[in-house]
Amino acid sequence: MPPSSSRRIIAAGTIGNILEWYDFAIYGYFAISIGRTFFPTADPVAQVLAAFGVFAVGYLMRPLGGAFVGYIGDRYGRRTALTFSIAAMAIPTFLVGVLPGYQTLGVLAPVLLTLLRMIQGLSVGGECTTAFTFMIEQAPAGRRGVVGAVASSAATVGILLGSATGALLAAAMSPESLHAWGWRIPFLLGLLVGMLGFVVRRHIPEEPQSGGSAPVFKTLRHQGAVLARLAGLAAFSAVSFYLMFLYIVSWLQFVDGVAPARALSINTASMVAVIPVELAAGWLSDRVGRKPLLLGATALAFASAAPLFWLMHHADPALILLGQMGFVLTVGTVLGVQPVLMVETTPLAIRCTAIALGFNVAFGVLGGLTPLAAAWLVHRTDIDLSPAFMIMVAAAISFAATLSFREPPRSALRATSALPQ
Repeated sequence: MPPSSSRRIIAAGTIGNILEWYDFAIYGYFAISIGRTFFPTADPVAQVLAAFGVFAVGYLMRPLGGAFVGYIGDRYGRRTALTFSIAAMAIPTFLVGVLPGYQTLGVLAPVLLTLLRMIQGLSVGGECTTAFTFMIEQAPAGRRGVVGAVASSAATVGILLGSATGALLAAAMSPESLHAWGWRIPFLLGLLVGMLGFVVRRHIPEEPQSGGSAPVFKTLRHQGAVLARLAGLAAFSAVSFYLMFLYIVSWLQFVDGVAPARALSINTASMVAVIPVELAAGWLSDRVGRKPLLLGATALAFASAAPLFWLMHHADPALILLGQMGFVLTVGTVLGVQPVLMVETTPLAIRCTAIALGFNVAFGVLGGLTPLAAAWLVHRTDIDLSPAFMIMVAAAISFAATLSFREPPRSALRATSALPQ
């Protein structure tokens, strides 16, 4: 295909991922402000737990959303699924930005917030996996790893954009104004990205998929072992990503007493660093294989989790950044290689559905509950380093799941490749 078509494919595959994760990122970064706005005045810890609880509810919708959007992708085509998912995220994102708070609507405010997050959870459940499936299917055999890493890094770009937006607002506004109304600005801006993505995706050519019966039932009935392995593979990235690049902003403020602007700045620097790690890991996997990199990264994560958290449990920003950079290496490697292994080891007829279900069970249940569980664990046990044990357990699960996969062959996923060699 000509370069213009290749750019259109990459743009269509990545722009929705950017918006999805931008939105979920700014929700996590402004959890304290959201808790104050939509929940009754109470203990500050209770408000944060309530805000992360709504975050978890949205994530618990991911498996259902993955099944629904994955079905659309397998039955009617990737383009249709991607167009639907970006619209279902952009509109609720804007509505969160204009939703009145508890003082105006009373108990209706948290109810409406929860409903909007549930719709977004449905959307993000299918967006991420359908996007990287679409892009990897278009890539030549020798470049699927790096293309998958590009798709994965789009999510990181979205998180980074949310972090940078939060850091900019925190630096430009007083804490009072930021908590009162400034946190709404990033949600309003998300509508513009959503409109652009909707336009781009409507014009990508793609033949629809079709099957004799609903792919979700085929998958649940015949591919239970595949789903379990996919969920296990995603366990480490689900837990570690949301601990180290989302919850950690609140953790630094509560545990170390770091100012919000500084916590967001440190997190932004880490997000910048994780993108080249993802791309390098995807590129390297095209040369040395998928499993060696995944096994090495999860083993290193298990051994280094506690020491890295200890480094971050200091007031010195340099030590905090050093600890987070250690997680950048392991998490970035897994994120860069994981998508291509999932696509290469899943049958075409149920690929979108199977990956969406397996991936979103991990990210919906484990990832969605991770910030809430970590906040509760630290508060309940008074052990500031307790989130490290969550990472160790998740790393062990993903290590075992990776062992269960065979190294996939480098044969073509489809008859032709849409991206240039």
